[in-house]
Amino acid sequence: MKRRRRKKPIKRGLRRPFEWFGIFLGVAILSNLPHSWLFGLCDFIAAVMYRFDRRGRALSLANLRLMFDPSAEVGKDYSKSTLYDPTRREEMIIRRSYRNMARTIGHVFWTCRNAGKRAASVATLDDSCRKCLAQFKPIVTVSAHLGCWEVLSQLVHLEGHKMMSVAKDIGTPAMTRLLMKSRKSIGQEIVHADGAFRHLIAGLRAGSDIGLLVDQVVKPKDGGVWVRFLGRPVPVSVAPAFLSAKSHTPVLVAWSRPLKDGTYRCELISCRPWEKGADIWGVTQRCMLDLERVILRHPSCWVLNYRYFRKTPTAEELAQLEGREREAKGRCQ
Repeated sequence: MKRRRRKKPIKRGLRRPFEWFGIFLGVAILSNLPHSWLFGLCDFIAAVMYRFDRRGRALSLANLRLMFDPSAEVGKDYSKSTLYDPTRREEMIIRRSYRNMARTIGHVFWTCRNAGKRAASVATLDDSCRKCLAQFKPIVTVSAHLGCWEVLSQLVHLEGHKMMSVAKDIGTPAMTRLLMKSRKSIGQEIVHADGAFRHLIAGLRAGSDIGLLVDQVVKPKDGGVWVRFLGRPVPVSVAPAFLSAKSHTPVLVAWSRPLKDGTYRCELISCRPWEKGADIWGVTQRCMLDLERVILRHPSCWVLNYRYFRKTPTAEELAQLEGREREAKGRCQ
């Protein structure tokens, strides 16, 4: 175990110059390409990634099968134990998931320049989403790594809303700085995930909307709570429900649908006004179920090569989740 831990920093150190070079080329080349050329290059990169990312393909297949078969057993190393033997439909979904991820990352590079103009040229808000944004200000917007998740907050800002987003460390520090540069270039305010609550509450009170991605594993000790997602217990952040309760703001759940012409349409999934005494767990569970419906209809638009189900609840945590589910069911009857 110690040897493995020692190897990781060494590998990261050796890999860093290549990542810097890749980021440099991305900024220099992708940001200057026409949008159609950008997608063509991203599709080629996605095909190469799919071909050589053996572990990622296995993880994607495992997640895809777990989505539609909740009875399958899950372990900490479930991605490694899955043999990559997909059906034709499964292979098509996984290939499209790689393509969608590559296009979204390409969009990050592309919007490093003229972010507002470029975002407006390739994406639109549907009428229900625009109506909800016009009715409520500020608002907590919630989405997932689904479609082009970066463009949603850009369009909210272009609607005249001040926008604040949370940034986690993604890959190398250079990649994190690139992502933050892309988001800031359109006028958004970015706060780091560590200690973000205080800044987000202050932002809401100052009239800023909040943009959050919630389909990530967050341990209970780090502010997560166990909910049911795709039929399985998963710990996710309570940030949207907590911020809504503290600032009396509604929660908007939306996603950006990729269209056949290479553009995106940001669609409203649900808009939940603030309710006095609303249950934090209940709001969090409903947000995840809203996203789940879209993910099950469009699995190829979701990032599949992430270990969503790597955590398993203790007996006490599972009993608590089941108790909350019974209470929620009783209130609905």
